[in-house]
Amino acid sequence: MAKNNDHNMSREEAGKKGGEATSRSHDKEFYQEIGQKGGQATSKAHNRDFYKDIGKKGGRTSRNTQ
Repeated sequence: MAKNNDHNMSREEAGKKGGEATSRSHDKEFYQEIGQKGGQATSKAHNRDFYKDIGKKGGRTSRNTQ
């Protein structure tokens, strides 16, 4: 576990610290590129029914919050 002076850092704290460091060292294009790679990997791993199901779930959530 990572240490921060007087206490051990939780996973949440470590993740936040890492995310903040990453956001300082990378630009918008970096995030666009990794998002595109993730989308392509998801597309290869799932079929049409997967997208149909998540679309329905998202639609229900949107409808219920209005």
